[in-house]
Amino acid sequence: MIAPKPSKKTNEVSFSERVGKKHFELRFISELSRSLVDTVHPKKTALKVVEALLNQTQALACALVVELDNFGLVACAVDHSGSEVEDLLRRERFRQWIKPLPPQVSYWTDEKEDFLLNIDDSKREYISPLHIANEVKGALIVAFRDQDDLTELDCSLIDAVTQVAAVSLNLSAHYINAIDASVTQTKEENQRFIESILDALPVSLYVVDREYKIVAWNKNREIGLQGVPKDEVIGRKIFEVLNRYPEKELWLELERVFRTGKIQRQEQKTVDQDGNTKHWLISKVPMRDPKTGEVTHVIAIGEDITARVEAIHAIARAEKLAAVGRLAAGVVHEINNPLATIAACAESLENRVKEGAFQNLPEIEDFCEYLSLIRSEAFRCKTITNNLLDFSRSRPVNRMPIDVNFVIKSSAKLIEHQKRSERISIHLDLQENLPLINADEGQIQQAVIALATNAIDAMPNGGRLTFRAFSQLNRVVIEVQDTGCGIPPEDLPKIFEPFFTTKGVGKGTGLGLAVCYGIVTEHKGRLTVRSKVGEGSAFTMSFPAYQQKEISRD
Repeated sequence: MIAPKPSKKTNEVSFSERVGKKHFELRFISELSRSLVDTVHPKKTALKVVEALLNQTQALACALVVELDNFGLVACAVDHSGSEVEDLLRRERFRQWIKPLPPQVSYWTDEKEDFLLNIDDSKREYISPLHIANEVKGALIVAFRDQDDLTELDCSLIDAVTQVAAVSLNLSAHYINAIDASVTQTKEENQRFIESILDALPVSLYVVDREYKIVAWNKNREIGLQGVPKDEVIGRKIFEVLNRYPEKELWLELERVFRTGKIQRQEQKTVDQDGNTKHWLISKVPMRDPKTGEVTHVIAIGEDITARVEAIHAIARAEKLAAVGRLAAGVVHEINNPLATIAACAESLENRVKEGAFQNLPEIEDFCEYLSLIRSEAFRCKTITNNLLDFSRSRPVNRMPIDVNFVIKSSAKLIEHQKRSERISIHLDLQENLPLINADEGQIQQAVIALATNAIDAMPNGGRLTFRAFSQLNRVVIEVQDTGCGIPPEDLPKIFEPFFTTKGVGKGTGLGLAVCYGIVTEHKGRLTVRSKVGEGSAFTMSFPAYQQKEISRD
């Protein structure tokens, strides 16, 4: 079975005819090789080989079968009509043939049970093992109707074609594998690039599919109070991950985008464990299939708009302060004149009482008490109007490099001498060698004392008053913290508004923090507060650092 017995047709061929056939064989192999040069896919290579071989022999059918790495079993079986027939190859028989030790050389067989092709009319099969990298990976199988149809020249031609097919298939497989590897690498690089873009965005972002499963999760979603690592969320339903958000509400928001295909936006507010409030703009954006236009995913983007909201509030507050200032400036003088008259008349009557002018009046004691009350209330009203005038007046700013530690220490000494601070424990936490700030020392001290006074008022039963100073990101920060009653969350947005106060009647004008706010903003600073009811408050003033040499203060 190693080689076919010479058929009668072979014996009758003359030497010159055999030389001619050999020349034809070489030309055939050359043309086949050229035709396979531009054939890349192994399946197409196999098809070209079997079709060419069928045209040059009296074969009844032909098949090329090969096992290639990353491709699996590649099989192409064609009958005498030139049609590819799926079940022509006996696949199970081929698997038994190639494993574990397939034949290493070509052979023919007339035993039906050994045939690899499923053809009733076939009387003989020629099987030429296909070698790739010194290993049998498949075979070229040719079936003949009669034993005599297979000649010695046919055997030589089939073996030569098998070698050409082996080289071409091996090159095709390597070429496609290289392309696939390159494509895979490109896809991975593109994926990493897209992920880098998503991670670099100054927003938190995730993407869900129609099953509400997370398919993308950027870096900003991994950090913060509710941050979750990406590896723990991909493939999970969004409701499982954002379990603090009402599931039904979140489902309705996403479902609305899937259904309408329109962008949905809403603002949200969060408060962290330190009491800091953040404002977010949440946008849910539809992602469509480019071919069908169907919404396949929803991109959820969370943008921190705290600075924007605070800026809008600051502008509104400044406009309100300016309006109140203009109003105050217009009415203070008109109010002060009658107040001065009332106070003067009350004081004059008190002097006449002392001189004995009304000594016969039965209600002289009540009269004196009423006069004293009128005079004191008139002066209290005058104090309020003077505060209004101070609030509305454009303050001249005498800027110079100042040391905030010196300002805080001097302010703390002034506070210590106040009678109402007797039950207050004052502490200083001051960073050494702080940068200077370019500011009006008197106004900064006024703001510090105003904040400290408010802090003392918040601790009627005593407590701890702490002054801090430190540098942060090219800014100098002054913090005044108390352990008082704290400010309710609903009052926090209003505390810098003029005339707003939580103190009792007659105990405050509601202008102290408004004046502080004006001083800080005039110095290009920021005034913020964090507070928790029952634990206390901390007011923070932040100013740009002065970049010149520090000056010494005795």
